[in-house]
Amino acid sequence: MALTRRTTLVLASTVLAGSQARAQPVKVRLGTATPGGGFPVYGDAFIAAVKTQDPGLEIEAVNTKGSTENVPMLEAGSLDIALVQGEVAYEVLSGIGRPPASLKVLTAMYPTAGLFVVRADSPYRSIADLRGKPVAWGAGGSGLVILGRYVMDGLGLDAAKDFQPIYLERAGDGPAMVLDGRVAALWGGGAGWPGFRAVMSSQQGGRFIAPSADEIGRILAKHTFLKPISQPAGSFPGQAEAIPSVGSWSFVMARPELDAAVVTRLAKALHQAEGKPSQQLGETTAKNTLSAITSPSVLHPGVLAYYRQAGLSP
Repeated sequence: MALTRRTTLVLASTVLAGSQARAQPVKVRLGTATPGGGFPVYGDAFIAAVKTQDPGLEIEAVNTKGSTENVPMLEAGSLDIALVQGEVAYEVLSGIGRPPASLKVLTAMYPTAGLFVVRADSPYRSIADLRGKPVAWGAGGSGLVILGRYVMDGLGLDAAKDFQPIYLERAGDGPAMVLDGRVAALWGGGAGWPGFRAVMSSQQGGRFIAPSADEIGRILAKHTFLKPISQPAGSFPGQAEAIPSVGSWSFVMARPELDAAVVTRLAKALHQAEGKPSQQLGETTAKNTLSAITSPSVLHPGVLAYYRQAGLSP
């Protein structure tokens, strides 16, 4: 992408400011989600990785209701950065059901393949089998609920009407409801997602239900922003084979007014942390970020500045 002389000078000055500010301690508020879900676990790994590379960045994790609360909190300036599930990011940046948000992307987190988990002894084998049954769709403010809504809509189903929907106060409450039979299935997704891990590692064990190949085609034909995503084999205890499904990339997003020099420091710390042992951050890379975004224009200027400094030009 061609840069004007003015833009180049602005980006260069941002990088310089980021370098000069590196030694200065900075406090950043990170919005995650309800305890027991994947976002708080990812948030802890994110903070640890950044702290290792840039100890002057003091990141405070804030438990929220999830993606749908994180967005307005970012817009209000009560959060600096926040975790936002892919479907929520798509809606707020596209202006679906609301004016388009001016939020910017710091990094891609990981791809989320939407799946159901049921007990190993469950009679249910397909999405059709779950119709009319109690299903825990996740915490009320979670973006996973929105993903489930889109996936079901792609199959001509209404997540709120064709099932007995249950929305959790805490994401961590879902596994016990599957294991004691209060719900037939728990919907979720994401690398190392705690809800799936809890069911699959339990004494009863678990099993996954995903859209069939034909169902995946139907979903993607109706909702083209969704992508075919496979949950790699071995992601969870007892999961011997990869599971094809659909989903999207989740993002760490920033309020647009966040100092570009601070964002440059965050981007640099994350890039330097790549390759370090971390199940949660294994797919949080600059390369994946550039592949997951729709346009470089959605990146925060501080990220663009660092990427170009590091030779990672979009």
